[in-house]
Amino acid sequence: MSDASAVQRISNDFLPVRPDWLARHAEPVIEPDLPIVDPHHHLMDSPGHRYLLPEFLDDAGSGHRLVASLFVECRVFYRPYGADDRRSLGETEFVNGVAAMGASGAYGPTRACAGIIGNVDLRFGDRAGPALEAHVAAAGGRFRGIRNVAAWHKDGIKATTANPPQGLLLRPDFRQGFAWLARLGLTFDAWLLHTQLGDLIDLARAFPDTTIICDHIGGPAGIGPYAGRRSDVFTEWETAMRTLSRCPNVNVKLGGMGMHVMGFDFHMGERPVTSEVLADGWRPYVDVCLDAFGPDRAMFESNFPVDKGSCSWVVLWNAFKRLASGMSADEKRALFMGTACRVYGLNLAAQGIAV
Repeated sequence: MSDASAVQRISNDFLPVRPDWLARHAEPVIEPDLPIVDPHHHLMDSPGHRYLLPEFLDDAGSGHRLVASLFVECRVFYRPYGADDRRSLGETEFVNGVAAMGASGAYGPTRACAGIIGNVDLRFGDRAGPALEAHVAAAGGRFRGIRNVAAWHKDGIKATTANPPQGLLLRPDFRQGFAWLARLGLTFDAWLLHTQLGDLIDLARAFPDTTIICDHIGGPAGIGPYAGRRSDVFTEWETAMRTLSRCPNVNVKLGGMGMHVMGFDFHMGERPVTSEVLADGWRPYVDVCLDAFGPDRAMFESNFPVDKGSCSWVVLWNAFKRLASGMSADEKRALFMGTACRVYGLNLAAQGIAV
């Protein structure tokens, strides 16, 4: 069986991570001393997808200077018991334990999971408030916000392992729960497709005091009915993203472009592509985001291990550094560390991290 035919989306809609394939291409690290805070990665342990602290640190220690990271929910290690609005506490408790391991220094200089973006289903309405407070209490000062995945499409496009309903961000019960975020000083990460950006714009305008982060460049789809229509999708996506950027409470994560839903075929070759090829393919999207939001409201993200189906950690961050090569030192600092720390209230000095 050829490499290309072997690359199938497995049951949870991730591209498979193939270490032997990734090892077929290596390149030197660009700007190895540039400090990085990765604002978006996952930890998981499910059939075919084991990615816990050792695996993450193997990637983090491969050459780039990762000083800290933020974990983003992926519906793992939920409690199998108790009230339905408390079961997701299991994930926060698990990640907080991992963060304590990283903070000890016993596993190297990287402060893994220094911030936690967890999950409370905001459709609980006012019940979401006490649930959010429980996560804050369980996280030892690390809880920064939540994500409720909203990615949905009428044609059944799968962008995530979650199964959100149509129009999640517009629902009255969701918005009743959403109102608690600003009261508690918490952020909201939004993962959705480009066809839903209008819903996010409406939400951001309705809650101007809540800090919102648009994940994965706003999800310009490239599969299903959008396969072969990259130019049309780009035009629609760009218009919506520029409108979204006029909401000053919204920030954007630059990444997630290695996922199958984006429609790139970088994972299909006999060998992985270079960081230069990745940067060339992703540049139009990143350039629009940087022009619209500016470096102070944008941040590069790994989205590992999901994006590891397309490239290695070294190649991914090399591609990002190529995309930022024309920026000033201050702009690079914002994109690779500063924006993430500001948006999520991450105090590196308080965690003993000197940069």
